[in-house]
Amino acid sequence: MLRYVGETEATVWVETDQPCTVDILDTSTRTFEVEGHHYALVYIEGLEPGTTTPYDVQLDGDFVWPEPDDPFPNPRIRTPHRDAPTKMVWGSCRVSVPHEPPFTLKKDDDPRGREVDALYAFATRMLDQPDSEWPHVALMLGDQVYADEAGPKTREFMRTRRNINEPPYEEVADFEEYAHLYRESWSEPTIRWFFSTVSTAMIWDDHDVHDDWNTSHDWVEEMRGKDWWNDRIVGATMAYWLYQHWGNLSPRELDDDEVYRDVRAAEGDAGPVLRSFAFESDRSKEGVRWTYCRDIADTRVIVMDSRGGRIVEPDRREMIDDAEWRFIEEHASEGGFDHLVLATTLPVLMPPALHWLEAWDEAVAEGAWGGRWATWGEKIRQGLDLEHWSAFHDSFLRLIDLVRAVGSGRRGEPPASITFLSGDIHNAYLARAAFRPEDGMVTPVWQGVCSPIRNPLDRHERMLFKIAASRPAGALAKALAHRAGVKDAPVRWELESKPSFDNQISTMDWHERWAELTLERALPGDAERPKLEKVRSTALAGARPSATTRRARTSRT
Repeated sequence: MLRYVGETEATVWVETDQPCTVDILDTSTRTFEVEGHHYALVYIEGLEPGTTTPYDVQLDGDFVWPEPDDPFPNPRIRTPHRDAPTKMVWGSCRVSVPHEPPFTLKKDDDPRGREVDALYAFATRMLDQPDSEWPHVALMLGDQVYADEAGPKTREFMRTRRNINEPPYEEVADFEEYAHLYRESWSEPTIRWFFSTVSTAMIWDDHDVHDDWNTSHDWVEEMRGKDWWNDRIVGATMAYWLYQHWGNLSPRELDDDEVYRDVRAAEGDAGPVLRSFAFESDRSKEGVRWTYCRDIADTRVIVMDSRGGRIVEPDRREMIDDAEWRFIEEHASEGGFDHLVLATTLPVLMPPALHWLEAWDEAVAEGAWGGRWATWGEKIRQGLDLEHWSAFHDSFLRLIDLVRAVGSGRRGEPPASITFLSGDIHNAYLARAAFRPEDGMVTPVWQGVCSPIRNPLDRHERMLFKIAASRPAGALAKALAHRAGVKDAPVRWELESKPSFDNQISTMDWHERWAELTLERALPGDAERPKLEKVRSTALAGARPSATTRRARTSRT
């Protein structure tokens, strides 16, 4: 898998079935072991900005990738250039099931149905395109795997090692099962090729661990009381660190990462090092930062962890702990970039009815209407999954204040656009924020949501979201929240389009002060040659550059 890519460097992530030396583009790296699994992250330097470099993989001197009969184009590293147009594909929520009936049917027609995988359709289309049209990076915003909805191969593996009639039943139990789940999710040939040739940035959400993970203090206490939970959370964190997190970081950040250094330096199995870290990171948020930043051409992308760093104590609820807040504020305020993307799995600007309902429920569950209502508020919170940014209202207001400071120029030269990119809620929409005249905002602020890549809602679930997007529902929920003492927000927003509910994927294109967001949906039908249909394209800032102003791309073999 191609992971971090800068203008002159890249990292390639590899998992092998035994210890070996990995060679890529004249760079050699020895694997390390974690509980019988072997990994390497190969650091390649000396690349040139704006170039395309094909590569292959050798293990102990033998060519192993691409395979001799591989029908796909050679994997390659495409470095961005600050003066050239750049493309990012993004989305969230991709369950792993086969690309064949009944899994390509609608959920209303067959409970196993998940329809056509939008990422699979996107990768298939790339095969017919010149690489100049491929994205430079894929931003995977949560639920890369579903621990509570494992694929069929992983469930078969579970049955060989434990009794699935006992908790956690057919959900992932530990690190070994997580390793199988990641392999199943990413090993379909077209998906495997896509990940080998498009740089990826990732962040986890609840289903990477457990549905509604870290919703509240009551939820955490209840889960920690289950005898299988420790193995689950430790396995989830170990797997996330190995399969997702460490590939997000630049080589310099890896050099400064104490856990990465300790794992690489371990004699033999590094499992105990990583297992101890995983347990402590769940029990104490101090010293653990999953949030990270990538500069891609002239755009700054800050990927904010809105799950693992939550504070859900009886007297304090925060979406992100203080150390991560400082990181976000520092990197958002530095300036020197044309566009700012604040990526968070959970939407910041929800449909208004849902926003105010969640804010009301948080206030009630925390005691605004007394003890009896607090009990009911907690039940409603867990029953309806009311745990997005609006359910951490102080954190929501804090983030909006940061955006106002950056977009008004109080933190340096304002960018051309500020965009929240999110997933999680299994529909897609675009919202635009409006601020008070006295705030002096000069930068447009948007909320883009794209979900699911593959796991659509059924007919009844879609109807509930359509109601929540209506004006009467929004007015009623807002009045209810105000009755519970919820502070009004210094921002208003409206949906620019109705929510869409298909398997879908989005792209963001930018060049200098222009940026555009496009949403496409996967069409039902032929899973062998799936197709995407454009839902909408919206300019976020500036005017689209003409073809004559675009910098010519070069290639190097």
